[in-house]
Amino acid sequence: MIKNIYVIAGPTATGKSDFSIKLAKKIGGAVINSDSMQVYKNLKILTARPSKLEMKNIDHYLYGYVDGSERYNVEKWCNDSSNLINHLFKNNLTPILVGGTGLYIDTLVNGLIDIPSISESIKIESEKILNKFGKDFLINQIKNFDPESFKEINSNDTLRLRRIWEIYESTGKKYSEWKLHKNKKFINNYNLKIFLFLPDRKKNYEIVNSRFLKMINVGAIDEVKKMLELNLSESLPIMRAHGVPEITKYLKNEISLDECISKGQQVTRNYVKRQHTWWNSSNLQIFQKFDKFPLEIDPKSIKID
Repeated sequence: MIKNIYVIAGPTATGKSDFSIKLAKKIGGAVINSDSMQVYKNLKILTARPSKLEMKNIDHYLYGYVDGSERYNVEKWCNDSSNLINHLFKNNLTPILVGGTGLYIDTLVNGLIDIPSISESIKIESEKILNKFGKDFLINQIKNFDPESFKEINSNDTLRLRRIWEIYESTGKKYSEWKLHKNKKFINNYNLKIFLFLPDRKKNYEIVNSRFLKMINVGAIDEVKKMLELNLSESLPIMRAHGVPEITKYLKNEISLDECISKGQQVTRNYVKRQHTWWNSSNLQIFQKFDKFPLEIDPKSIKID
């Protein structure tokens, strides 16, 4: 019998975590975080990590367990989550993946191009090149050695530009060539049931605005201040978490508190828009799709088989 893995997906600030807990109580499940920033222990407030009270009586995994100094990525998450999935099934618990990072779910299902690890020095070098010479310099280089890969990305996507450059610099082989290799698989013989929530975007924006303001009021600034005292590299993923660059500028007296809040709200709203676009264009098979917020759906009323 093929076992089910449930996924609660959709944009940030929609109430997915609360819904996953209700579902876990209904089916005898445990929750696995699939949000790329909630893995970091240094940011609890700013990533809206579920509280201890919210997680009470339901097992939660992969929340706040990675130090911000680590460059955590999709491959590490897929390895960690696939091991957990097997562990939960052995203990008669149903895995429920919850989070807004669609790439994590897509990679868990479809696998990953098996590229050797890129050294930290190469990643730091790509950041220096971007900051010193700009993205057009990277674009011109990539067009020379791997035009096929450049055609497949948005020219404003600096993370992907850097990634293509890093792979070639590190391995001497083009990313387009690596893509011809067989994907590294993470899970097999499981049936993924994705519950996708794409509620009204305007209302989602309003929730994002109020939530970011609440984060500021309950200690997000002090949280970022403590993290900055660690002198982490600006190239690390945690330093790009929504709100971190904006609060950092405020702490350096480069912008006012009002500007900090406004910009933090804006980048999060932009993220919500990208999440809607990503899921609407995703090839993942959706089990049930809702145009409502999770809190507007009673888990008892939805089908699970």
